[in-house]
Amino acid sequence: MLRLTDLREILRYVPRFRDKVFVIAVDGAIVEHDNFRNLLLDVALLRSLSIGVALVHGAGHQIRRLAEQTGQTASNLDGTGITDDVTLQLALTAANRVTHETLEGLSANDLRGACGNSVVAHPAGILNGVDHRHTGRVERVDTVLLQALLGQDIVPVIPPLGVDGEGRSYRLNSDSVAVEVARALQAVKLIYLTTFEGVQAPVEPNDVPRLLRQLTVEEAEAILKRQRSEIPPAQLSKLEHAVRAGRGGVPRVHIIDGRVQEGLLAEVFSNEGIGTLIHANEYQAIRRAQRRDARLLYALIQDSIESDELMRRTYAEIERTIDDFFVFEVDRNLVGCAALHLYPQEQQAELACVCVNVRYENQGIGAKLMQYAEAQARAAGVAQMFCLSTQAFNYFQQKGGFIPGSPEELPPSRRERYDRSGRHSLVLFKKLT
Repeated sequence: MLRLTDLREILRYVPRFRDKVFVIAVDGAIVEHDNFRNLLLDVALLRSLSIGVALVHGAGHQIRRLAEQTGQTASNLDGTGITDDVTLQLALTAANRVTHETLEGLSANDLRGACGNSVVAHPAGILNGVDHRHTGRVERVDTVLLQALLGQDIVPVIPPLGVDGEGRSYRLNSDSVAVEVARALQAVKLIYLTTFEGVQAPVEPNDVPRLLRQLTVEEAEAILKRQRSEIPPAQLSKLEHAVRAGRGGVPRVHIIDGRVQEGLLAEVFSNEGIGTLIHANEYQAIRRAQRRDARLLYALIQDSIESDELMRRTYAEIERTIDDFFVFEVDRNLVGCAALHLYPQEQQAELACVCVNVRYENQGIGAKLMQYAEAQARAAGVAQMFCLSTQAFNYFQQKGGFIPGSPEELPPSRRERYDRSGRHSLVLFKKLT
């Protein structure tokens, strides 16, 4: 969790986000949670840093409660099913109440807010033979209106409602509204504040579901294709709309628990975050190490050296061989590394010093580093890769396709250092040709 006192962490991100727009989508249940007042304080902080904020809110929680209080039955709560006459009236009442509460909260934090008819909608129509009546779809967003509000330091508040050219109202899905608003405003972030910590799903079929921390849009699409039935409906909606947003030009979509105090700031001003991030840009990248990375590399591998997973390397050795290293970055922060040492006379290459920050383990980073190294080795015309391991040999075999070999197969100069080290590492090889 990011500490508010950690100003250096915050300030590192401020130049990147200054004069940009965040769209924050708040589930109706979060508006009624005690932490909502803290979230509006966080919005005030974002505005003080010259970050534009548009708030989109849901109302499903309030529609359900209002229906119970009035003894009525809602035909649909999330704006995706059939909206009958009763449910439309419930939605109008509930959504307007949430909008007013949000405006009150903004005023309490010395922020100006406004709600206008910025979402133009049309009927969802007849889907699979069923008339969805007052359920709508976003036709367009009045970008000029929203940008005018933002330009006057006013926070737009956008309910899950839309109107058509003839003044008819439609119930909308707030997740979908948030996507369209983010696209229209060219937002750099779309942040869903909900009642779960993020999207939990198995990465592979038959895996145990776990919190998905960082996904590319392509990885998220693959999970939706393979494991859709294993994702809870509320999380499924967020993940589907995150993919839509990414495909529509929104660089990053965050799905986080809005009940966590300071969670919004921790997600925005930290490369670790607290929930699920779906990114469509260069959020993660592998690149060649540079001399300025030597100190960070040295710090990264120290724990693994102390646990005898990695061979001891001095700072001077890393500096001397820096051209052999490549690093894995998350949001421009170095979280993993590996090295590829070439032995051209023997047409071999050593994959060495594979290390991932413990906070980023089990996210596939090590496998990506291995794949990158293999691609580099093939490009260099290497016939065979090898690696030495005392503790991670199963990983290299299962994830990298290496097989056990003998120290006698090592290049002579590497065999000499192998004997001298006394580590008795298992030697693994992989044919590339």
